[in-house]
Amino acid sequence: VLNRRCVEAAVMTGLALNCSINKKSLFDRKHYFYADLPAGYQITQQRVPIAVNGSLSYSLCIDNKMSQMVTKTVRIKQIQLEQDSGKSLHDDTRSQTLVDLNRAGVGLMEVVMEPDMCCGEEAAAAVRELQLILQTLGSSQAVMAEGQLRVDANVSVHHPGEPYGVRTEVKNINSIRFLAKAVDYEIQRQIEELEKGGTILNETRAFDSKLGCTVSMRDKEGKQDYRFMPEPNLPPLILYDTKSLPANLNHQQVVNIDWIHERLPDLPSVKRAKLVEQYGILPEHSFTLLNEDGLTEFFENVVKETQMKPKKVIGWILNDLLSYLKQHSLTVKESPVSSFLLADLLNLLEKKEISSTAAKQVLAELWKGEGKTPLEIVKEKKLELIQDQNELEQICQAVIDGQENEVMAIKAGNRKVLNKLIGLVQRETQGRSNPVLVKQLLEKKLSE
Repeated sequence: VLNRRCVEAAVMTGLALNCSINKKSLFDRKHYFYADLPAGYQITQQRVPIAVNGSLSYSLCIDNKMSQMVTKTVRIKQIQLEQDSGKSLHDDTRSQTLVDLNRAGVGLMEVVMEPDMCCGEEAAAAVRELQLILQTLGSSQAVMAEGQLRVDANVSVHHPGEPYGVRTEVKNINSIRFLAKAVDYEIQRQIEELEKGGTILNETRAFDSKLGCTVSMRDKEGKQDYRFMPEPNLPPLILYDTKSLPANLNHQQVVNIDWIHERLPDLPSVKRAKLVEQYGILPEHSFTLLNEDGLTEFFENVVKETQMKPKKVIGWILNDLLSYLKQHSLTVKESPVSSFLLADLLNLLEKKEISSTAAKQVLAELWKGEGKTPLEIVKEKKLELIQDQNELEQICQAVIDGQENEVMAIKAGNRKVLNKLIGLVQRETQGRSNPVLVKQLLEKKLSE
C-alpha cells in the first residue's frame, strides 16, 4: 500500500529542489538476491520517477575562509520513491554478518544528482544544504548518524575534454565529514592507479572511517540484470494541480501539487537572506546560524530580550557560546546557558554595569549551571564596574608612575603602547574598569 505522506514529502522535496513534478509516475520491480532483501525484489521508480530535472545551489568557503564564499549548483537528475532494504551488520571478529530487517519495506526517497562536483568539499557542502532543506520541509529528520540520510558517492576521474572514466560507488556513507574524506581518498586512489598503468574496476566500495580509506566490497564487472518489470500491485501514481483537479474527486484522497507548493516554508537560502537583511549580520554568520540546529532561534531570542545590537550579539553567540558548546560536545538545546540568561548578561554589559572581561567571567560561571542569574554572580564575585572616577584616576596614576619606559614611548609618539597601560589598569581592577573611560583618563594624565 502506498504511503500518502511519502508521496507528499517527495513532491515537497521536488518543488524545493526546483524539479518538474510528473503528474503520472510509475512503479517497477527491481530483482536481485541479497540477504537484506527478503522479497527478492525492490519496488522502485526506474522508468518514470515522481520528479525530474531540478537543481540545488550550495555555498562553500574558499581556502577555509568563511569571509570568502562561492555559490555553486548541482543538477538534480531525479527523485524517486522506493522501498528501503534491511541493514547488514558486519561482525569482523566473528567473521559473520547479521541482518536487521526492521526497516525493510519502509518508504525511501532517493535523490539522484548529476556529476557536477569535483571534490569531497563540494559533495559535503551540497549534501549539508540538502540535509537542511529536508529538515526545514519536514521530509526527514535527516540525522545521518541514525541512518535517516545516507549517501552513495559515485566517483570517477578523467582528463579535461575526455569522457568520464570508469566509476566506483562508495556505499552508505553516514557522515558529512566522512563523505568529504571518502570522495577525496577515492579520487586520489583512482588517479594513482591510472598513473601506474592500472585499471579502475566498476565496483562497490565502503569507506573505513578508522583507516580513512575506501575498501572493495563487491565488483559490478559482470553487468547485473535487474530484470525490471512494471510493479503489478501498484497502479500508476496520479498527481493533480489546481487546473487538472476533477470537481467530483474528494480533495482529501488526492495529492494537489499547487496546494503543497503554496505551503512550502522558507528554505535555508531565503532564511539566510532574511537574517542578513533584518539583523545586519555578515552572510557567513548566517550560514553558521543555520548550520547549527537551534542556533537561529537562540540568536533571535537573545536579540528580542537584549538592548545590545544584533551585530554585537552574534559575536558573543558564535565566539563564546558556540565554542563552549563544541568544547563540551553539546547541542544548542543542551546548553546550560539559556537565551534569556545570555540576554540578561548582555544587558548588564550594554548598560555599562560590567566590563566585557567581567562578562566573560560571568558566562564561565553560568556554564556551571548552578541556577544563578548573571546579576547574582556579578554581586557575589564583586564584578561591578568601578563607578568612582577618583578611585580610577588614582589607579591610572599608579600605573603611569610604575611604567616610566612605556610613558616615554607614548610621549615619543608610539600610541600603541597605551594599550599595555590600559591592560595593566584592567588587571589592577580585576576587569572592573571601563576600558573606554580608562583610555580617556590615561590620555588626559599623559598630556599634562
